Amino acid sequence: MKIRLFPDEYYSSAYAIDYKTKYDKGYRGIIFDIDNTLVPHGAPADDKAKELFLKLTNIGYKCCLLSNNKEKRVSDFNKEIGAYYICNASKPSRRGYENAMKIMGTDKSNTFFVGDQIFTDLLGAKNADLLMCLCKPIDWHEEIQIIFKRIPERIVMFFYFLTRHNKRK
Repeated sequence: MKIRLFPDEYYSSAYAIDYKTKYDKGYRGIIFDIDNTLVPHGAPADDKAKELFLKLTNIGYKCCLLSNNKEKRVSDFNKEIGAYYICNASKPSRRGYENAMKIMGTDKSNTFFVGDQIFTDLLGAKNADLLMCLCKPIDWHEEIQIIFKRIPERIVMFFYFLTRHNKRK
């Protein structure tokens, strides 16, 4: 039985994903959250993020940033990245994910999502029927409303790791 709040894959970081292997398996589009997935909350694109997007472009991916943030935050971050982007996305609504795929010219069979939050990123990716790669947040210093969401997220992840451990036995 698949549990809707569990990620399809879990990584220590968005930078730990083997993007080349996923490309070889047929994936062509990646939708990314920004804050605490690629950089700490509110931070500009750093060298690590710039290198990642250059690498992804060279592999052949189309990428789209999908954020609940306002236009200024997302466009400022994207100036150094050069990806497609959607702001005010209303995650976990699937509409933003579907719009991202439309912009990239991909579909749910060859697109995956990378984000750090269960109740926005993960649920939205699941609503859009996408492969969901959940990452550990980069920084635990966040806005208060996100901190409150992290408490039930820890409970969900406890059971996620518990079921993964039991499957290995």
